[in-house]
Formats: sequence, structure tokens, C-alpha cells
Amino acid sequence: MARATVGVCALAAAELKAARDHTAIPPVTVREAAVATAFTSERHLRVNGRAGATFAPLSGFWRTADGWVRTHANYPHHRKRLLEALGIADDPAALARELATCEAVEVQETVYAAGGLAVAVAAEPDPTRRPLVETRPTDAAKRVLPPASRPAEGVRVLDLTRVIAGPVATRTLAFLGADVLRVDPPHLPEDPDVHADTGMGKRSTLLDLATRHDRRTFDDLLDHADVVVTGYRPGALDRHGVSPEALHAQRPDLVVAHLTAWGHTGDWADRRGFDSLVQAASGIAAVESTDGTPGALPAQALDHGTGYLLAAAVLLALTQPRGRHIKLSLAGTASWLLHDIRPSPVHGAYDPDPWLVETPSPYGTLRHARPPLADHGTWDHPPTLWGTDEPRWR
Repeated sequence: MARATVGVCALAAAELKAARDHTAIPPVTVREAAVATAFTSERHLRVNGRAGATFAPLSGFWRTADGWVRTHANYPHHRKRLLEALGIADDPAALARELATCEAVEVQETVYAAGGLAVAVAAEPDPTRRPLVETRPTDAAKRVLPPASRPAEGVRVLDLTRVIAGPVATRTLAFLGADVLRVDPPHLPEDPDVHADTGMGKRSTLLDLATRHDRRTFDDLLDHADVVVTGYRPGALDRHGVSPEALHAQRPDLVVAHLTAWGHTGDWADRRGFDSLVQAASGIAAVESTDGTPGALPAQALDHGTGYLLAAAVLLALTQPRGRHIKLSLAGTASWLLHDIRPSPVHGAYDPDPWLVETPSPYGTLRHARPPLADHGTWDHPPTLWGTDEPRWR
């Protein structure tokens, strides 16, 4: 799966470059060690020699009276809501004691109702087949991209994504030459280590779309954008008029890519989610189990794989004459992995060191993964500090 998603992204980059330059599409190469390192980039990150963030103490698999649940409490607001929902102290032992007396689905629904994150661990793979990528054109022609030295050079991307999958996609677009501006609400925190890993080549600003001034600033940015990538659950941006439909009503020539955790339809479409939760609920945790304890993939592969697929879909959309609406989800990638991919053998251990590099940054010296599309671009600058850039295009 990792090779396939990076490979299709590399091919899409080559196709866009060829389309812009009116040349033949060159062959692309996928280096397995580079892909493996990139798919575990958050584990390899070092900031002035310090290891990056890991899962919080209240995030993980926990026994229940009838099975298992998976919780996610890495962000302070999610931890707070988990604790409030269960009425316990901020202590892993207290969480374990409480969950051991409850049924898994009861925990899932109680925590969700309180705004927290927990899912019942599926005992077997979900038989539901979900789409991997959905895409449809608009009726509006978009601007023609001129020849350029990098595939996405000069493309302006508004990045409304968080955590890993969406930021991996936009980090890839930045590497390929796009001017990527990440826009976050000022009231939601971001882990600086996560941003240091996924913010390469991008700029970052804060806008409160509920205020008239910041909304006007956002609309000015939108007027000159080519691509908008959103990574919030369906409906979360609707109250600000930033749903894909609203964006296309304002700018039908845009490429709008929408990423969610659980898909775009169904009972769980509006729920928050992360890679680890989707692995647990989809049955991947059961498949990866060796002793009855839920397991996990050796990387946050749903995040990274979906990120490269999302970047590929945007790149291919840029080769087309009209605006486009693109939809992906972590659940769709999980379905593809469970039902449509045959595992291939691993050819021994690999050394990640050749695929790691040190870069000075405002966060300090970063030791980080090199991009797996090394033949196609470069990052123009290291990550800027989260939320500190001016809301304007270069």
C-alpha cells in the first residue's frame, strides 16, 4: 500500500509536469527505503536531538467488560472530554478500572456524545466496501498552468487540514512547488512536533472565520487560490460557508479536495476520527492481532497513504481543464487495504539513515525524513512557526 500510494503520487506529479511542458511523461521510480522512512516520519523526527511527540498516556487500547476500545486523547480538549464523559481523574489506572466495567459500544457512544474520541474495536474486518477516491468535475474552466521547473510551481493551495493525512498531502504539494498556506482557527491547539514534521515548505496563519475581518481576509485569499484542501468532518465548516459546495458556488473553477475520517455518507460521517481509531473500528486491529490483543499497522499508514493519494488526486485534477471536487477518507483507504490489496513480502530490514536529513528551522535543528518523491522537487524553506505567517500569497 505504501509503495502504491507514493508511486501514484509520483506518476501524477510527472503527468502534471509533462502536461505543463507539453512533453512525454517520464518514467518514475519508487525507492522502498525512502517510502518506509516517509511513512514513519513522525517517529524519525528529532528537534534539537529530542524525539517527537508520541501517543498520550490516555490514548490506546483498553479492555472492556465485553472486548476492547481504542481511545484518542492526544489533544487537551479531547482528553478533557474523555475524562468528563467517564467521570474519572486524569490517570491511566483510573481509566483502565472504569473501562473494565463497561461495554465497548457504551463507552464509544458515551464518549462521542461528550465530544471525546473512543471506538469499540471490531472483532473482524468490516465487510463494507467504501470508495477510495471520488471525483467529479465542475462546469467552470480553470486557468491554464504555464511551463514550470516543478510540477505544481505557481499553484496556490489553501490548506484547511490538521494532524497528519491532510498535512502530508499539502506538504507534498509544497515540495512539488505549490504556494501552500495553512489556515487554522486560533482556538484549536496544534502539537508543535506534528507541525514541525508536516509543515515543510508551507506557511501557517490563523484566521477566525466567525469574525467579519478574518472572513474577508479568507475570501481575498480564496479569490486567488487554485486549490482548497479541507480535512474537517462533514458539516464542521458549513457554518462558516466553507463547505465544498459553498466554495464551488463562490469559485466553480477551484479544485476542492475534502478529506474525512469515516467517509462522506453514513451514520458516522460527521464523527471526528484519527488513523488509530479507524484502524480499530475497521477491523485492521483485529487482523494485526497475534495474541488476542488488538494490533496496529507498523505505521500510521492510513494517514500517510491517504495523504499521498490526496496529493495525487489534486495533481491529476490540475491536468484537467475544469474545476473539480475530490473526496477521500481514512475509512476508504482502510477498506482498500482490507479488501483489495494483497500483502507483498518485505525484503529484509532497511537503514533509514540515508533517507534522513538535518534542517535548521525556527523550531531548532530538525532531523526529519526526506520526501519519497525526491526526483520531482524541493522544499523552499523549513516549517515556519505555527500560526505566525501573514495571511497572504507569496
